[in-house]
Amino acid sequence: MSNVKTQSYENHGQYAPLYHFILAPIALILFIASIVHIFKEQFSFSSLLIFGLSVCVVLLGAVVRQFATRLQDRSIVHEENFRHFRLTGKPLDTRLSVQQIIALRFAEDDAFPALCVKAVEAGMNSGTIKKSITNWRADHNRV
Repeated sequence: MSNVKTQSYENHGQYAPLYHFILAPIALILFIASIVHIFKEQFSFSSLLIFGLSVCVVLLGAVVRQFATRLQDRSIVHEENFRHFRLTGKPLDTRLSVQQIIALRFAEDDAFPALCVKAVEAGMNSGTIKKSITNWRADHNRV
């Protein structure tokens, strides 16, 4: 028996605890504290240095998250293109956006090709695509 919870539209969002609950709040607190320190120390060299470092920490956290997410997006697009090719013998329609393809990954193989066509023809957004999936194919690897 699996310990993994059944995934659906309502519970498919995931958190990375170290990033979302530790790094991001600490970076934000550090940034706010550095601004307070600048005004308290009247723009001293050390307060400006601390502010600069806090800006670097915030930017680093944002950029690292963005790089990881973009890499996951690329992997998903390639995986779903291969899955579509495996099921239909044709690559995905080039009119599908990355966000649509990411949403389509939750569709089971039986409904996937038809939903791809429907997403293109109806111009469905990712939320609408996810809501229209009746048999959810879980993705527990995306954060």
